[in-house]
Amino acid sequence: MIAPRPIRVLVVDDSAVVRDIFSRELARDPGIEVVGAVPDPYVARDEIVRLAPDVVTLDVEMPRMDGLTFLRKLMRHYPLPVIIVSSLTTKGGALALEALDIGAVDVMCKPYAAYAVGDMSVQLREKVKAAAMVRVRKREAPENPLGTSPRLSLARTTQAVIAIGASTGGTQALQAVLTALPANTPGIVVVQHMPEHFTKSFAERLNGLCAMEVKEAEDGDSVSPGRILIAPGNRHLLLNRSGALYHAIVKDGPLVSRHRPSVDVLFKSVARYAGANAVGAILTGMGADGAAGLKEMKDNGAETVAQDEASCVVFGMPKEAIRMGGVSHVVPLDGIAAKLLEMAARKAA
Repeated sequence: MIAPRPIRVLVVDDSAVVRDIFSRELARDPGIEVVGAVPDPYVARDEIVRLAPDVVTLDVEMPRMDGLTFLRKLMRHYPLPVIIVSSLTTKGGALALEALDIGAVDVMCKPYAAYAVGDMSVQLREKVKAAAMVRVRKREAPENPLGTSPRLSLARTTQAVIAIGASTGGTQALQAVLTALPANTPGIVVVQHMPEHFTKSFAERLNGLCAMEVKEAEDGDSVSPGRILIAPGNRHLLLNRSGALYHAIVKDGPLVSRHRPSVDVLFKSVARYAGANAVGAILTGMGADGAAGLKEMKDNGAETVAQDEASCVVFGMPKEAIRMGGVSHVVPLDGIAAKLLEMAARKAA
C-alpha cells in the first residue's frame, strides 16, 4: 500500500526566529513537509507558483506588503488554504477576523513565551492538517452578509434557548446565520473554536452586523431573547438555570474533545438545563466535538440541525453528529437561520 504524501507547507513570516520554529516544529510530524520558509509576500508569491504548497501559514503585519493585501490577491488569483498567525493584541485580533472574512481558513496566536511553544506547535500541526482538507474557492470581492438573506421574524418572543457549535470555517458560517436572525430571536449561546482574545473582536464585529446584541460571554450573563453570547477563547461556556431564567457560566477546565471551549461541554449543559426547550445547531468543522453533546440534547427533547456537506468548509463535526443520531434536520447553510426560527417557534407553541 502506497503511503499518502505529506502535506506541503509554506511558512511566510518576516521573523527568522518564527520561520525556524515553525519549520522545525511542523517537521516533527511525518505527515507534514515544510517546502519553504520565506520573509515576505513578494518572495512567497513566486514560491507558491514554484512549489505548489497545500497550506500556507501567513503573518499579518510584514514589510513591503501586509498579509491581508497578499491574502486578497491570493484568494482572487491562486486560492489555497491559508492559516493566519498573529500576535495576541487587540489590533491583531481585528486583523485576524478580517483575514477570515477575506478567505483564511483559520487563525492562531504566536506565543509570547518560550514555554508556550510546545502547545503552539501541537495546535499548528493540527490546524495544518485541518486546513489541508478545506475546499478553498476564489473570492472576487468581499461578501455582504446583510445583503445575502432577508430578515426573518418570529411570531412572539420565547424562552427557548438556541445553542450553536462550529470550528473550521465557522466564523463565516456563523456570520451568515446570525446576521439573518431578527432582534427578538431566543437567546443564543455559541462555541466557535478560536484562540483567546480573538473571540472578543469576533463578538464585537458581529454586534455591528446583527439585529441581536452580540457579546463575548461573561460569567453570570443572562441568556435571553435578543442576545447572543460567544464563548471566550480558552474557557468553557455552559448554560445554567435559576427558576425560569437562563444564565451563562464561564469557567476554566481541562480540554474536552481536544478543545477549550468545547462544543460538547456547552451542548451537554444545554441538554441538562434547557431540555426540550432547546434548539441545537452544529456547523462546519473538523473532528467530532459537539456530536455527543448534540445527541444528548436530542435525547432530552431538543430539536437539532446540522449544516449539510455541500455548504461546509469541512464536513467533520456535522457528519459525526449525523452518524451518532443526534441530528433532526440536515440543511444548507443559507437555510439554517430559517430552520432555527422554525424550530424555536415550535418550542414556543
